[in-house]
Amino acid sequence: MSHTEIERKFLVTDFGWKQPGHGCRYRQAYLSTDKQRVVRVRVVDDHAWLTIKGQSAGISRLEFEYEIPRPDAEIMLQFLCHQPVIDKTRYRVEHAGHTWEIDEFHGDNRGLVVAEIELQTEDESFERPEWLGEEVSDDPRYFNSNLIAHPYREWGRN
Repeated sequence: MSHTEIERKFLVTDFGWKQPGHGCRYRQAYLSTDKQRVVRVRVVDDHAWLTIKGQSAGISRLEFEYEIPRPDAEIMLQFLCHQPVIDKTRYRVEHAGHTWEIDEFHGDNRGLVVAEIELQTEDESFERPEWLGEEVSDDPRYFNSNLIAHPYREWGRN
């Protein structure tokens, strides 16, 4: 099992991909948002995970993920994690042999919609869906861990 995540991230330009009732609600927050290591707690339905991600090197980084008891995750989200909690609905969309994960954010990040694709290699080719916009893989503003301190709704004020 590889512990390297290779991921590209893009803005979404329209909702042609969206199907009603298709997504899952995600709540996540961070125990650490240090540049060298990010530690996330995530709750989806009745499941929860603790994820540790290393510093990005291009579009790659180390990633370790472990399922944890949901009651423990709820306590961590409320009392130990940086606030606010990131709230989003994730959709999985198949396109030309790849799975795209599309996050539609809520709360302070409402209006932000981002599509991610995980690849086997950094130079792996893929077909771009028509709803795919600008690539933001290298823009740290779009990292979920940064959306806590600098939510999308405040970007126009800077």
